[in-house]
Amino acid sequence: MQYNEIKLNITPSDPWKEIFTAMMADIGCDSFMDGETEEELLCYIPVKDYDEAAVKEVVENHGFPDVKVTCTVEAMPDRDWNKEWESNYTPVVIADRCYVRAPFHPARPEMEFDIVIEPKMSFGTAKHATTYQMAEYVLETDMEGKSLLDMGSGTGVLAILARLRGASPVTAIDNDEWAYRNGLENVAHNHCEDIQVLLGDASLLGKEKYDIILANINRNILLNDIPTYIPCLNEGGLLFLSGFYDGKDLDLLRQCCEEHGMQYVSHKVMDNWVAAQFRKIQL
Repeated sequence: MQYNEIKLNITPSDPWKEIFTAMMADIGCDSFMDGETEEELLCYIPVKDYDEAAVKEVVENHGFPDVKVTCTVEAMPDRDWNKEWESNYTPVVIADRCYVRAPFHPARPEMEFDIVIEPKMSFGTAKHATTYQMAEYVLETDMEGKSLLDMGSGTGVLAILARLRGASPVTAIDNDEWAYRNGLENVAHNHCEDIQVLLGDASLLGKEKYDIILANINRNILLNDIPTYIPCLNEGGLLFLSGFYDGKDLDLLRQCCEEHGMQYVSHKVMDNWVAAQFRKIQL
């Protein structure tokens, strides 16, 4: 597959490289690498998905007055992208309980949960603050026997962790075909083949009911889909949201949830990214 490399120079780099990684993922970039300097972020997007206007919007109208971003775009020759991704993949430890690694990393049997994620170009290997915080919530929440839906499941890491903690049945949905295929591969790696992995979005939801819904996506999709999620939650069910920033984003999502019968419980902040927990009010 032909790719374009979008090289961003972000000043200051911390925590903005993480933030711009998510913004570039929203416009179709599916893998990322650090550049030669601390300020450089290399973003890769299939040529067929490249939208010059969308990139310009991120670079010039990102809305962060104290951040300077410049950009260059270069067409890349065909190469082994999975090999490139693997070379930049390092394991993640979450709350000293969960170890997320690739198949080529040694196992750590002393960890409570040892999760294998094939390091392809799906977003959500637990490196990013949003996935990390959602994994923390999964570790902190009673999952035993709870029905669970993971929306925007990416690699499937959150669904897999929830299943290993006793959640059942578990459904994982993502609208990206690459993520869907990677999710199927990863549930097999972790002997969680009973997780139902689906390709699609919130339009797939019908009369199914869940005790827990995880949705690590972005602010706009969450605001659009929350009215669809909530009827699928059992009374007293939990909704965990991430993929948005502290401040205005959290306020908007909290207001949306409360308008649809949800009660705010708590939230976490890491590198300006938020994960929040809500409970459906029992009638």
